[in-house]
Formats: sequence, C-alpha cells, structure tokens
Amino acid sequence: MPDSSTSLLSSSRQKETLLLGLRGEWDIREDPPGFDSLAPQFSNGNSPAKVTFDAAELGMYDSSLISMLLQLHKECEEHGAAFDRDALPEGINQLLNMALAVPEKRDAHAGTTERALLYRVGEASLKLADEIRELLAFLGECLLSLGRFLTGRARFRKKELWVTVQECGVEALPIVSLICGLIGMILAFVGARQMAGMGAPVFVASLVAIAMVREMGGLMTGIIMSGRTGAAFAAQLGSMKVNAEIDALKTFGFNVIDFLVLPRMLALIVMMPLLTAYANLVGIAGGALVTCVGFDVSLTAYINTTIEALNFKAFALGTIKSVVFGVIVAAAGCLRGMQSGSSASAVGTAATSAVVVSITAIIVTDAIFAVITTILGI
Repeated sequence: MPDSSTSLLSSSRQKETLLLGLRGEWDIREDPPGFDSLAPQFSNGNSPAKVTFDAAELGMYDSSLISMLLQLHKECEEHGAAFDRDALPEGINQLLNMALAVPEKRDAHAGTTERALLYRVGEASLKLADEIRELLAFLGECLLSLGRFLTGRARFRKKELWVTVQECGVEALPIVSLICGLIGMILAFVGARQMAGMGAPVFVASLVAIAMVREMGGLMTGIIMSGRTGAAFAAQLGSMKVNAEIDALKTFGFNVIDFLVLPRMLALIVMMPLLTAYANLVGIAGGALVTCVGFDVSLTAYINTTIEALNFKAFALGTIKSVVFGVIVAAAGCLRGMQSGSSASAVGTAATSAVVVSITAIIVTDAIFAVITTILGI
C-alpha cells in the first residue's frame, strides 16, 4: 500500500530548480507530509536556486498545506532561493499573502533563558515600583474625584450610582447571610466546647458577638465583596476598554474617574457598613442557634450576655474597617479594570487579579488594624 505522504507530495530536481508536485486532499487528521520531508533538498550546501510547483492534481486542503508552504518559504529566504507561487491556486496565494503580511515576532522562537538572580530581583523591583506609582496616582485621582463630588462638580450618571448600590447591597444579602451565618455557628461550636468544660456555656455569646463585630463581620463581608463585586467591576471596565468605550469617553471630554470609578466607589463606601452590620446580626443569630439549641442556654441569657459584651468602641472599629475594606475592593476592581489589556483573555486576567489584590490588601489591612488597636488598648 503506498504511503499517503508520498502520494500527496512529490519532488523532482532539474539542475537548480526544485519542482514540487501537490496532489490529492490535504487533511491534517491524516498526518500529511510536512517540511521535514523536503529538508534534505536544502542540506549539505546543495539548496536549489528556485522552487516551483505543480498543483494541477491538488484537491481539497486545509492549514496543514499552508503551514508546510510557509516553512518552505522561510527556508527559501534563508538560502536565497526564489519561491515561485504562480502555479499555486489563487486561494492558497491569498492565504500565504495574509500570513506573510504580518512579520513574525523576533522572539517568537526564543528559548526560555534563565537570567541571573540579581537581574530577576531588579526586574521584579522595578515592576513593583511601577505598580506602586500607578496605584498612588490612581488613588490621588480618586481623592480629587471625591472632592469634586463633595463640591458638586463631578459628572456621572446618578442612575448608574443607584443601580450599583442595588448590585452591591440588596443583591449581596443572600451570600452574606449564608457565609456570615455559618461563621457565627462555627465560632459558637468552637467556643462552646471550651466554655462548657468550664461550666459557663453562656459566655459563648460574648465570644461570638465580639468576634463578629470587631473582626469577622467586616472581614468576611470584605472578602465576599472582593470575589463578587470587585471582580465584576474589573470585568465591566475591562470589557469597556476592549470595546474602546473608555477611549470614546475620553474623546468626548468625560473624566473617566468621575464617570466610571466614582459611582462604584461611592456605592461600596455606602453599602459596606450596612452589609457589615447585617453580617454581624446574622453571625450572632447563627451563634445563638447553636448555643441555645445545642448547649441548653436560654435565648434571654444569650441576648443579655451579648448586649453586655458589646460597646460603642467595637461597633465603631467594625464600621471604620468596613469603610476601608469597601474602598480597597472598589479601588482594586476599578484599577485592574482600567489596566486591562485589549483582549478577551485580558479581561479575565484583570478580574482574577482584582480579587487576589483586594483579598490580600484586606487581610494585610486587618492585621495592621489589629496591631494598632492592641497598642492603643482599644
């Protein structure tokens, strides 16, 4: 049985001219011949001066034929051989023209060169410095935009602000309820075992209340909003950049920070304290469910202990944290969206980066708050 590769491609040499015969149907699934079968024609310093074709018997073809011809064209250029395409079908010539119209990147076939450690550290440091510079510039523009809003000079659509408030607030209640309710139950389960051993399970209420109001309520709400809202902001602005909508706004004279970033940041600044307060209540209710049902503590005793454990400082600290976390989520989502590339994959990368940056910043900020409050005795 003849080789299918041989039946599709034949070659004959007449002095300095290499004639290639193209026949049959070229289907990439059938493993058609590639340039490797022609490589010997260009080895040992005996390369032809001209390459021509006979495509009279060529049938259907796909990218496998075009790929082989492109490699052959490149080899002819390297050896100074003429590449005569006159006998090829018009469709193949058009595809070759399209492929050859865009020059290949210089580093397309470059290997992964391992650079020195000092070079990589310096490169990473310069990249980090650029990112910090961009972040500070963005935060400065946001502060100026907030100042324009307070003086009534910011231009944005009020309707978009209320839509964003609804997306950040009411529509986030189910997931906040689920997560924070479970967190309250987990805290109660962990604390109840210890308190029950000391004969004071009622003090689980103090543990759950303080943990939720000071730490877990704002922290978990911030993390939830990072994955839910921060990623959405990055995807929205990234898609607008891909569609050149942001450039169009700049062309029409709009300040994109006022028009796009400010409504989103205001919405989170307003809704984060409210969501955190709701998360605290749900977490305390989850703790009450576990403590009252599983450890024979009356609901009245649980409520009274909770009220005694909480004070204004705890509420104020949780509220301040929630506002800061809201600014972090909005800033990370909008900044990554504005920095997005101009492709569909870049939008997904921007959304992922926004989530990672905002969650990391929230954890670091919460740790800084913990250190400061411990030093101040709050």
